[in-house]
Amino acid sequence: FSLTGKEALTHFPSLGPSTNTAQGKAHMKQCDLLKLSRKQKRLCRREPGLAETLRDAIRLGVMECQYQFRSERWNCSLEGRTSLLKRGFKETAFLYAVSSAALTHSLARACSAGRMERCTCDDSPDLENRKAWQWGVCGDNLKYSTKFLKKFLGQKRIGKDLRAKVDIHNTNVGIKAVKNGLKTTCKCHGVSGSCAVRTCWKQLSPFHEVGRLLKLRYDDAVKVFSTTNDAVGHSELASPQRHSHSTKHPASPRATDLVYVEDSPSFCRPSKYSLGTAGRTCSREGNCDSMCCGRGYNTQSRLVTFSCHCQVQWCCYVECQQCIQEEVVYSCKQ
Repeated sequence: FSLTGKEALTHFPSLGPSTNTAQGKAHMKQCDLLKLSRKQKRLCRREPGLAETLRDAIRLGVMECQYQFRSERWNCSLEGRTSLLKRGFKETAFLYAVSSAALTHSLARACSAGRMERCTCDDSPDLENRKAWQWGVCGDNLKYSTKFLKKFLGQKRIGKDLRAKVDIHNTNVGIKAVKNGLKTTCKCHGVSGSCAVRTCWKQLSPFHEVGRLLKLRYDDAVKVFSTTNDAVGHSELASPQRHSHSTKHPASPRATDLVYVEDSPSFCRPSKYSLGTAGRTCSREGNCDSMCCGRGYNTQSRLVTFSCHCQVQWCCYVECQQCIQEEVVYSCKQ
């Protein structure tokens, strides 16, 4: 099924009533299985394809978080996450940011992939999107995903609740990180690859790039407190780390800063926030001293089997030998 530019904004032809009913019931059940607020469940039921996209986003956020923190004391494990989310640590800030980024990214990709019923390709006015569809390309719809996400998360103006302001700020940092990676991609259709005819569309960067940017934001996270802005009469976030020339007027954190309100625990020992670092593997030249918190580390040798001396055999298979080598593993002591 291909688009010519004349169709209604949907990737799928109309389905029969029996198919619609079965798919509708399955979609409702998927929404009910997710841990959502009452309002979010209503939105989920009204958006076929959203439940699957939410699950994809959760998986994407967890995997990227664990990848970015694989060498840190806190390795973004699921254990202790509920307790962690109740606090205002740097790690909590990253969780809010990477979760909103994953959902923004997944929604935009789901739209362009045709997995959502109420959105399709990017329709930015500065691109010839209909022409792009004729060539079989479809821009990632970041405009729809960010608009829907703010509605889904129910972001409203919060009065004096510092923690709520911090959570919303970090959520928006995640969304901005995805926007930062939105690029215009072009394809040439001229003779011999010349660009006499060119089609352009919006495309998101791989999520690894978003995760890497948010990890940099985490490394430079800013501690904040609440202060009253006399000019406008309501409270704002302020940082003692970034004050202006006068200490009486602390500056607001930047829109791209991850912010937190309390110092993190060490994550060295088991607690309600993590399992600690005992038994974690580390790099002797790299992070063993830091990860093991001064307790030292064990050294263990093991034999590893792997494929080697591989050769392509006519016509269609690869023949390898099995090699064995010794590998040294370092792990933190109890």
